[in-house]
Amino acid sequence: MKQYLDLVKNILNNGEVRQDRTNTGTVSLFGAQSRYDLREGFPLLTTKKMFFKGIVHEMLWFIKGDTNIKYLVDNDVKIWNEWPYELFKKSKDYNGESIVEFANKIKTDNNFAIKYGELGPVYGKQWRNFNGVDQLKNLIENIKNNPFSRRHIINAWNPSEVEKMALPPCHALFQFYVSESGYLDLQLYQRSGDVFLGIPFNIASYSFLLTLVSLECNLKPRYFIHTIGDAHIYSNHIDQMNLQLTRNPLKLPKLEIQFNNKNIFDIKYEDVKLIDYESHSSIKGEIAV
Repeated sequence: MKQYLDLVKNILNNGEVRQDRTNTGTVSLFGAQSRYDLREGFPLLTTKKMFFKGIVHEMLWFIKGDTNIKYLVDNDVKIWNEWPYELFKKSKDYNGESIVEFANKIKTDNNFAIKYGELGPVYGKQWRNFNGVDQLKNLIENIKNNPFSRRHIINAWNPSEVEKMALPPCHALFQFYVSESGYLDLQLYQRSGDVFLGIPFNIASYSFLLTLVSLECNLKPRYFIHTIGDAHIYSNHIDQMNLQLTRNPLKLPKLEIQFNNKNIFDIKYEDVKLIDYESHSSIKGEIAV
């Protein structure tokens, strides 16, 4: 994952110090791009330990079209908890519950989860129902039936519903490309990227999606191209980033998916195996909400 470390160096060396919506402060670079070749291994960061379980469950959650955090919470994935918790704190039902108590209520009380676990029409909703259009189903059919089209696109940025979302989509639009030799590539445009916490997750997440769509369409996954608008490192993540720059990347793992007699909508967490993943120790950092 030298590409990721190169991105970090580029931001630290050439970015500008900026204030931001969260009032944390960032070093920001506009318009960055990295390319990851999945033939060399699955691009899961090795300079810190990654939460692969969360990556898989989140993507399966998107694919289902789900927008309530209950599925994630039930599977001990906490990555989306902060946003509905902040909304809950502003409600008349808030009685000083901690975020841990909030998540426990989501897990144990279905009525509470329905009311306070909802994120609005975020990614999964737009992928599966963008103003009535199932973009993901259509995309797969189009890749199978018209592989060399230049219209293999899914858009998560729906202007008519952005204001209803707990967090407007950061990874806003992605496009697939089928090569003459039977490879499938995916390019993601991400309008905003938290380079310490979010970007490593996004790289692995969309590489997982690329692998799934490749299997569904009988193609071979090749390049994940990651284009980022505002690529930023929060001021409280600078030390963590510098620590990673002292670590040498390790050999990439392999991804195996049990896909026999299944389609992309059938895949479960148990069907996904990460093979030979070795990494340096984990590095903690606070999320900016």
